[in-house]
Amino acid sequence: MTIGLRDDVAYIVLKKIKESSQNQKDAQVNLNLTDFSEQEVTKKELLDNLDYLNEKAYIKAQVGGNPEDANSPSPIILEQATLTEKGRQTLKKMESHSPADGFGRPGSPIATENVGFLEKVMLEANLNDIFDARDLTVVVYRVMRDVMTTEAADRVAAELHTEAQPTADKTLQMEVADLWKDTNPFVGFISRIRQPLIIKDDRFLFRIAQEGSMPEFTDAERVVKAVFSATKEQLSSERIAEISQWLPGKVKQLWNQA
Repeated sequence: MTIGLRDDVAYIVLKKIKESSQNQKDAQVNLNLTDFSEQEVTKKELLDNLDYLNEKAYIKAQVGGNPEDANSPSPIILEQATLTEKGRQTLKKMESHSPADGFGRPGSPIATENVGFLEKVMLEANLNDIFDARDLTVVVYRVMRDVMTTEAADRVAAELHTEAQPTADKTLQMEVADLWKDTNPFVGFISRIRQPLIIKDDRFLFRIAQEGSMPEFTDAERVVKAVFSATKEQLSSERIAEISQWLPGKVKQLWNQA
């Protein structure tokens, strides 16, 4: 079953657990849908996200409060709820960003058909969370497209496309091809009308570090190689060879090694 993993929902959950546990250990946290009124989240979506946060060790909590009944107005109760170190670091990063940067913004989900792809990036790049993996993948893709023609970039997008479950729910529609597209409409438009840029190795990696707000426990080269590795699994041998021709020397080596 497809669900949407959303950083705006995760932010509120992590924050409420932090606030509740400041005065007591293993706190009980009541989650009402009114806490997520701006996010327009359903009870089932919230439960799916709680399962993910628990499973991936952002939180430790026992979920109660009649969770089986998705239509029940009763709150979801988190018993013995605590943040893990991973959860604390993720919340700290979220709190350091404004809503314009993505956190707390409705409609910025990670669809589960992409979780495998993004988790590969997260693990290989030594990132704390899947949201870092998503944001840095978008930046790596942006710089890759900058050195390619529009036609070449479109051929890559065509192979990254995976049809999502037919639905009007935007939280179910993200796919790897969506990560390839630039989230900034103006930048995306300019990239389609200009010629490919000549970007040397140092500049390529510098842009990843600067535009991606690189966490201190990893580096641009490791992130690039992680994204490259996950991406090549999605592409044909013809497309892999084509991309290699556009990349500068050391970056090309990272692509070939990934």
